[in-house]
Amino acid sequence: MSRDIPIHSWPCSYYINSDKRWEHGTLSLTRTMVRFTSDQSKESLASFRLSSIMEIKMESSSFIFSTLTVLEQGNVKHWFGSLKPNRVVVYNVLEHFWRERLLSPSTEAQGAESQSSKGQELISLVAGAQRRLEDTGRVLNHQGEQFDNMMQGLDKIDSDLGVADKLLSELESPSWWPFGKLPWRTQQEAKAEEAARAAAGAAGKGSARHKVITSIPAVVSKGGDSDLKPGCLSVLVSSLEVRDTSYQLLHRFERNEVDDIRVHNPYEISVRQRFIGKPDICYRLLSAKMPEAMSVLEMQYKKKVEYTREYAVFKTTPVTSPCDTEGSIWNEGVCPQQKGLLQRCHETELPVEVPAGELSQLQVHVLQPAVSQTEAQELRQMLLQLKNLAVEAETELERQDEVLDTLTNSTDRATLHIDKHTCRMKRLL
Repeated sequence: MSRDIPIHSWPCSYYINSDKRWEHGTLSLTRTMVRFTSDQSKESLASFRLSSIMEIKMESSSFIFSTLTVLEQGNVKHWFGSLKPNRVVVYNVLEHFWRERLLSPSTEAQGAESQSSKGQELISLVAGAQRRLEDTGRVLNHQGEQFDNMMQGLDKIDSDLGVADKLLSELESPSWWPFGKLPWRTQQEAKAEEAARAAAGAAGKGSARHKVITSIPAVVSKGGDSDLKPGCLSVLVSSLEVRDTSYQLLHRFERNEVDDIRVHNPYEISVRQRFIGKPDICYRLLSAKMPEAMSVLEMQYKKKVEYTREYAVFKTTPVTSPCDTEGSIWNEGVCPQQKGLLQRCHETELPVEVPAGELSQLQVHVLQPAVSQTEAQELRQMLLQLKNLAVEAETELERQDEVLDTLTNSTDRATLHIDKHTCRMKRLL
């Protein structure tokens, strides 16, 4: 995924302080940068990193002209006006990505100052895999709770079938049978006991259904992009909840009510619920942490997730690989002869004879360690955690396999008992 592809863009005007004039163009936001491109010259007139922003404010110029100002490091102030659809929307989106960038800085933000090492890249990859595995384990845990609720339901069915068997036995008794028992009282006690058990089971099931899997801050809009406001998206076991900044519920999408989840780019999705005879309900959500929630949404709503052409552009755009980056570091400060020698070393697996005068400089590049001892120790700890998570996931899967076998046997047994009771009731009629 390329970092230069804009996540969102807005038509606006930019004030050029040197010429004392406004230039019309497009303000674009990428994962790490904010850029203004002129419509006339197609050149970038302003470009700065999110990590270098000091302040974002909504102000007015000397002509009482509503603007959005961005203060950059070095006391450089950028003025943006005529923002469409409005400056509040642009402010909410920029402020969200800037705040999330400050709260959770990644290696991308440090790429301009110092190139990340191989060890840091490996740690980042392992950390991403660990988050994915933790999300998978969380979903497996909720799935196990649902199996447990199903087992409770089957136990209740078995209990009801036992009560029905007793009642049918008394109805099938001959008329001369001594009435020493009080079947109606036994039936009332059984009903009261089952009602209490059902209430307890419903309470447990309700608490499991409303358990939050993950929650991320987001910029929320109902329908279009003209009213984007700060809020959050919560992914529950049985639903999706959209809330505002005060955590007031804006809308809850039940799991079976979600018709489609359209992924516009890795940071923007829209959730839709269709109706017949009235307008659909659609919420558009933009978040810097959307990739974390997508790992859960793809598992829960696999058949309802749709990827747009915009998302395909993000995926198909080539990105600089770690090997290319590494090669650029090696080639800096190396003479043309050494560059050619390094290129021949990469192109062939056979050893190349190195002249004696060039050996010392090449050793500095080749023998430089790619992973430090601290990074190797951190990678070892993370891999051990991954192993423990994988073992726990395997144990939970084995337990769920046993529960599924028990569910199958209990269902077959309950079906057999129901068929027998049906035949007995038909004979009584």
